Amino acid sequence: MDRVIIESLRVDTIIGILDWEKEVKQTLLLDLEMLWDQSKAAATDDYQYALCYASVSQAVSDMITAQPIGLVETVAERTAALVMEQFKVLGIKVRVRKLAAIANVNSVGVEIVRGQWSK
Repeated sequence: MDRVIIESLRVDTIIGILDWEKEVKQTLLLDLEMLWDQSKAAATDDYQYALCYASVSQAVSDMITAQPIGLVETVAERTAALVMEQFKVLGIKVRVRKLAAIANVNSVGVEIVRGQWSK
């Protein structure tokens, strides 16, 4: 199965469980790898059959910033569910990284895989 990739989608949002985290925006980086049959888009060179990177990115950003979220795990699950439902991808791998969450670490995060996924 083909894969469509969005790498390092940057979203500034309220994220965290500590009191100070509920007061300031922090940066999340998301990597999305989506199972999508690109054969019809490639054969016809017709955009209507392609998975629109901009639309996916905007929908995910809007969902994450709509309200404060406590956990990166929640961001990952909600992102997977949104993209699978709204864009009808067959499967998705979502990696969410929170920058500067811990001293001496570039980022912390989670990665989940949902739907039909072949290795």
